[in-house]
Amino acid sequence: MHAFILAGGFATRLWPLTEKRAKPLLPLAGVPIIEYLVRNIPENIPITISTNAVFKDAFETWAQQMNRDNIEVLIEHTQNDDQKLGALGATAQWIQNAKIDDDILLLTGDNYCGFSFDDFIKAASPGTTLIAVHDIGDLEKAKAFGTVLLGEGNTVVGFEEKPKNPKTTLVNTGCYLLEKSILPIIVEHARTHPDDIGGIFEELLQREKPITCFAFSEAWFDIGSFDAYIESTKALVGKKTIIGEGSVIERSQCEGSVVIGQNTNVTDSTITDSVVFEDCKIEDCILHNCVLDKGCHLKGVDLTGKMLREGTYLQKK
Repeated sequence: MHAFILAGGFATRLWPLTEKRAKPLLPLAGVPIIEYLVRNIPENIPITISTNAVFKDAFETWAQQMNRDNIEVLIEHTQNDDQKLGALGATAQWIQNAKIDDDILLLTGDNYCGFSFDDFIKAASPGTTLIAVHDIGDLEKAKAFGTVLLGEGNTVVGFEEKPKNPKTTLVNTGCYLLEKSILPIIVEHARTHPDDIGGIFEELLQREKPITCFAFSEAWFDIGSFDAYIESTKALVGKKTIIGEGSVIERSQCEGSVVIGQNTNVTDSTITDSVVFEDCKIEDCILHNCVLDKGCHLKGVDLTGKMLREGTYLQKK
């Protein structure tokens, strides 16, 4: 088996946080999102991470720090979304160029999955594609996702992409186990549908290739927006404060879920349900539901629901 993680998107919905940083490398409760995935993959499974040229150095630096010698960073030479191969196109290109002839654990690099990948792999049946699904328990919320329709047992019989009237609250979580016999179908389908990773499963059903689901109740987060980033942070952190190495908090209150990055100084301030990246300086401020990127300097300001780009300087006049 070989793990392939898709991490090549430019994540414009999370700008300015992703202006200079890949979304899978955003810290979630103090840990890069993609690192949760990698930690969960059994040590004997080699990992290839597909990203773009813009984030090449950042991913390679991160991979070197993982203390795992079977991680490869594969660079797709694109500088913006218009040049991208597409998720399925990138997967197919890797299958062909690397001559992959193994089962594939295919993951999207911006999702947090709280279940065990070891359990997921053990649940697979020979000759069958397996997808992980999560019951979000709310038909209204299900409208924002791809939903999975089941027949008898755990057999998948259909899919709905962001349905207006969902028939189920089971959603696709971007975690798949692709049996090696279907790899030629993936390569063929990608020629005409390079950006449709979900469409390959509909194609498999049309060809009467079996698909089963692995349903889990553990936490799952699709971190595609500011609200999702804040909510997933709250869920993982709880009502506490995580303080990075070298940071100093003086005469200040941290309330709710707060994450303070490394080498950040906070004085005479109140911070509630917020994430502050590394190397920031906050003086006499009130922050609520905010995310501050690296190197921000704030003095005497009151902010609610804001994302600040790297190096932002704000001072009350």
